[in-house]
Amino acid sequence: MQAVRWSLRASTRLAVKSAGLTEQNARQLPFLNRMLYSRVRDSRAPAQPHGRELSSRTLLDLGFTETQAESVCEGVIKALGKRSDSYDISTIMALLVLGLNSSSIVKIFDKSPGLYTEKGPVVQQRIQNLSKLGLVEGCIQRVISHYPQILIIPAKNVSTAVQFLKTKCLFTSQHVREILRDSPQVVEEDLNDVEYKFQYAYFRMGVKQPDMVKARLFKVDMEELRCRHCFLERRGFYQTPDKKGQTLIVNPKLKDFLTAPEDVYLAQFAKATKEELDVFRSLLAREDKDEGIKEEYWRIEEGESEGEEDMIDFQGRGNMGSSGYEKRRRKR
Repeated sequence: MQAVRWSLRASTRLAVKSAGLTEQNARQLPFLNRMLYSRVRDSRAPAQPHGRELSSRTLLDLGFTETQAESVCEGVIKALGKRSDSYDISTIMALLVLGLNSSSIVKIFDKSPGLYTEKGPVVQQRIQNLSKLGLVEGCIQRVISHYPQILIIPAKNVSTAVQFLKTKCLFTSQHVREILRDSPQVVEEDLNDVEYKFQYAYFRMGVKQPDMVKARLFKVDMEELRCRHCFLERRGFYQTPDKKGQTLIVNPKLKDFLTAPEDVYLAQFAKATKEELDVFRSLLAREDKDEGIKEEYWRIEEGESEGEEDMIDFQGRGNMGSSGYEKRRRKR
């Protein structure tokens, strides 16, 4: 048993060191050791209910304030109901070992109450998967703090989205890491919508992958992207590049106008009033509703298997710079 105790102590310290815990987390180390030692000891005893593992006293020992402990206990009861008596704090411990403090953990549960129902080992596996995808220390904590839902999504789904970005959109591994860091919600979106947004930016706007990443393209919804682009185009401040990538005017950079505050966008790029933009936005929304643009223009014909297709030509259409394209297969 002494050997087990020393092993647990050493393994916990290694995990804490690698995770870069704060001073508050470091003070929680003795309690974490006691909890782990208790689990090994209890594993040799007959199975008993684990409801005692969650209590205000336990959370206080872990470094939570009384208010924070109350919030967590109430969240568990609300999420699990009668099953709250059997709640296992292994999820909370996994977040602590990752280096998140009690305040951050409470905020994470507030943003994503569904995390209360996840088992600690499963959460740990998903954290490890993020690490395997290239998110380094600091980035993982940031992603989880801003988008804790990523710990609810199965690791397989996250990996599928990452592979999609690499194979369908031709982003590099570094690009994908930056996308996960800045726009983690992309792993939960419909992949058809992700591809549509990518192809709109690539073919319709002439924007390359590195510039998409810099502009945090996937953080902006498709309607806003199309509205800002088409409004600039309608007013003569943006042109779709030709096949050689050339334009008659100098297009503004996507990162400059896409996420700029609306007043800055209007003053510096569109040179228009808010009223003009609102009218245009309404007309564009009506056009989408009447024509069903995305479904109509992005229908993929099945059965095209003869030979290798060349790069697809897209031709914009519509007086307002519609997002539609006509797919033309170049014949050899």
